Amino acid sequence: MTEQNTTDAAPAEGPDLVAEPVPELVAEPALEPVSEPALEPVPAASKDRRKLFAALRWTAAVLVFAAVGAGTAYGVVQPERTKIPGLSTLSDGRWIYPQLAKPELPAGAPLPGATDNPDGTHYAALSGLLLPAPEGSRPDDTVKADKDGKVEPDAFLEEYAPDDRPKLKEGFEWEGLRQITGRSWTMPDGTRTRVYLLRFHSSSFVDTFLGCSINTRLTGADSLSGDVSWSKAKTAQSGTVGSGGSAGSGTLGTSDISLYEEPKPFGDEQVRFGCLQVGDVQGVIVQSRKGGLPVIPFHQTVILQGQLLS
Repeated sequence: MTEQNTTDAAPAEGPDLVAEPVPELVAEPALEPVSEPALEPVPAASKDRRKLFAALRWTAAVLVFAAVGAGTAYGVVQPERTKIPGLSTLSDGRWIYPQLAKPELPAGAPLPGATDNPDGTHYAALSGLLLPAPEGSRPDDTVKADKDGKVEPDAFLEEYAPDDRPKLKEGFEWEGLRQITGRSWTMPDGTRTRVYLLRFHSSSFVDTFLGCSINTRLTGADSLSGDVSWSKAKTAQSGTVGSGGSAGSGTLGTSDISLYEEPKPFGDEQVRFGCLQVGDVQGVIVQSRKGGLPVIPFHQTVILQGQLLS
């Protein structure tokens, strides 16, 4: 506060100014500074008026600080950290996704992670659980889906090596497959992403799905290895690396996640492969790009899809 706020001065008195008595308040005696004459008493109404003005000034200051604080909090959660003073870290390559929102459930239906839903059944529309495309992407026709996002089993199996498709298709007939939905997009750097959700009759049927393991052969990737960077990140963060599985296995909430990558030396493109099992739904994510794939956007895509399913 300035000196103007700490020095009391009596206002000019006019014929219409009448000091109203305030019975509840007792005027405090004026303090006498050392080596200075005592100040003359100030009318009670003037003191009340100054207290009101001071309260208004403090209220305005609090509102300003609250507004600035809210703006800063909003900026911190945005991906563009380089525009925030003090957080000038370079971008780690994350994509900007729209705000995620789970689809509306039928009346009375539980969430897949609810205690009264032990099998993790998804009652929402499967197409509504698909991860939306990030900003800057363009849709492509890699995933052959209809207007409702439905994908035929033969179209989905094109992601796998031709010799493995007949066995996988036969398994669908015995593993209780109900529906497949999918979405695909391409980023400006050439990264192509395909996301599939496979709904089965129950989680026990998902356990028998043969299309998600380190031995899986994909179109353009005859061999896979565990995603070691995912294992290291999960170990450093929470230590929830899946036991008994290959490198790259782990859990996220109610999701069972296994991530794989095409090892070097790969061909013209590198492929990354992610599998998420959440209740009665099996998620499959495939990314590919010429010259190699960055790991951060792949992990981000898997995590966000897992959050929508959980």
